[in-house]
Amino acid sequence: MVKKILSLLKYVVFLGGGLLLVWWQLHSMTDEQEIQFINAFKSANYILIIPVVLINLLSHLSRSMRWKLLMEPLGYNPSLKNVFGATMVGYLANSAVPRLGEVLKCTLLAKYEKLPTDKLIGTILIERTFDLITYFIFIFFTVIIQIDIVGNFVKNKLVVASEGAIPWWLKLFLVILIIAMIIFIVKKIFASYSNNKTLAAIKRFFEGMGKGFAAIKNLKDRRAFILHTIFIWSMYLLQIYIGFKAMEATAELTLKAACSVLSLSTLAMILTPGGIGSFPFFVMETLGIYGIANSQGNAFGWLIWGVSTGIIIIVGLTSLLLLPYINKNKNAVNISNTE
Repeated sequence: MVKKILSLLKYVVFLGGGLLLVWWQLHSMTDEQEIQFINAFKSANYILIIPVVLINLLSHLSRSMRWKLLMEPLGYNPSLKNVFGATMVGYLANSAVPRLGEVLKCTLLAKYEKLPTDKLIGTILIERTFDLITYFIFIFFTVIIQIDIVGNFVKNKLVVASEGAIPWWLKLFLVILIIAMIIFIVKKIFASYSNNKTLAAIKRFFEGMGKGFAAIKNLKDRRAFILHTIFIWSMYLLQIYIGFKAMEATAELTLKAACSVLSLSTLAMILTPGGIGSFPFFVMETLGIYGIANSQGNAFGWLIWGVSTGIIIIVGLTSLLLLPYINKNKNAVNISNTE
């Protein structure tokens, strides 16, 4: 009972935080910024939203195909239409209650394909672990390809008391020394407090990441799994890049800027349910690095979030309604076999 209350409280806090961000973004604008915000939507080229929608759907389809690959080592071969439908219903549920969608999509697929739910949840854990690793790699790649922009941004944000007073080699030595000390202290803490529940949970998390990555070796078609992963993230990136072209203020932005937006907006989707409030805010802050006015960056964030969320709502609800109809004949066959 206490765990349920804490889960509900956590959900309310994060949802409340998202709604607070929505209120703050809309009410902190000056009259001039409000005009820019509205004009950004009015002047947008909505024809370019069509390929963004198609690309978004392709990423969802590819994710469904990748999930199907994870079931093959278990001896399961569900139909792609059921996997895709369950995936979209899961996204729909996650937009309302975080992590509910993971359980719901496994439950739905298990129901229509007569599969064990616990085994399907295991494939989701592997998938999420691999996604997390991929996300870290993508962030590293984003920083490397535009180290000058990121470096200038960090430099401008940090207040340096005595710039240039310390030689560069000494700064490098101090950084290495601090990192070494942190690693040493962390190891000591884990060794001394191995029975601590929090530390044990952190340790299991990183061990789970390692096991999830190792589990890919057992796939029948590892190459297809890797290619689907690359394709999914490429589609995420491409929809942001094409979305840039739909607005005059962002039309000149490059793929590098799209990489930065994807890195930060992905984090936003984790922070609040469905990324409400946090997604446009993170996009606005990211685009500010590239000289885009807050009102226009905010408008772009709302546009992309609105398209993605709209697809999830429409396709998710449609899948929820169609799945029983699609599997009607299968259920009828199962009933007749039991008679």
